[in-house]
Parts: sequence; C-alpha cells; structure tokens
Amino acid sequence: MKIVYQGKTKTGKEIIIRYPQLGDEVEMLKFINQISDEKTFIRYQGEHETLESEVKYLESVLNAIRNQKEVRLLVLSNNQLIASTDIHLLDKTEKHIGIFGIIISKDFRGEGLGTLLMELILKEAERELNELRIATLEVYATNKVAQALYRKMGFIEYGKLPNGVMRCGVFEDRLMMYKNIR
Repeated sequence: MKIVYQGKTKTGKEIIIRYPQLGDEVEMLKFINQISDEKTFIRYQGEHETLESEVKYLESVLNAIRNQKEVRLLVLSNNQLIASTDIHLLDKTEKHIGIFGIIISKDFRGEGLGTLLMELILKEAERELNELRIATLEVYATNKVAQALYRKMGFIEYGKLPNGVMRCGVFEDRLMMYKNIR
C-alpha cells in the first residue's frame, strides 16, 4: 500500500491518503453511491453502481496506474472512504492531456482537503505520468467554491459550454479549465 500522506484535517480529523488497492471496491461503491444520492456537482445524479461494476472499475484503475496512464488517491478517515481524486491521461493525439477529478464527502468539505488533494495529485501526476503536459477539468458554473480552489491552484478558464450539464432537472453551464504541468 502506497501511502502519500497521513495527518489531520483543519478540524483535527485523522486521515490517510493513499493509492487504491484490491479490496477497496466495497468502500468505493459505498462512497460513489452516497455522493450520487447528494446530487452534488458530479456526473452522478442519483444513479447507483453495483459491486460488480465497481470491481471492474477498480481493476481498470489499477491497470491504468500500473501502465502510468493514471494517478488516483483515496482519502480514508476511520477506514471509511471520504474523498477521491485522480488525473487520467487521454490517448493518441491527446496522450499529453490529463483529466482531473475530485470528490469530497459532504462531512469533510471545508476542512482543507481540496487544496491538500490538489497539491498531492498534481505532484504525483508530474512524477508518475511522464507524458502529462496539461491538466484539464470541467466544473459546473454554479460551483463557485470549486472554481475558486482551481484558480488558486493555477487553473485557467478556457471555455464555457452553455447548458452543458443538467443537475436536479436544471441545465447549467459547464466551464472548462486547464493548467500547464510541464
């Protein structure tokens, strides 16, 4: 198990940040289904994964990590998955572009995890993903907290897709941002 960080959140909650491993599928399933039920600023809006689909997903993630096509960090507190972040590379003519994602459980938002995770995942990506030159992300235009964090971390807005996402039955604009890595 590759641990990247061990410490506390701003309010003193113990956390471990590490790479995923076989056996994480049950916690990952519980986490994504819980976040989906919140209908927050992610692609999942109430849909649920199954254990079978999560096992396949974890296997694909571990394979991509082995092949230096992805870095992913899980955050655990009291052995429960409470956050996840990743950067995965595209392929072919876009193999130098990594797509960034981050999800934090609602009970741990506002604890400084977003900044810490972004710092850690960007360092890991720079070290492990040799072809990575640009990190990109997409964010809901109404998610001002996330946008502020991304700007603080050096991401620059480069486009907007009007009505690019639907959340809770309402269309919202999707913003695209990037950061040069090398």
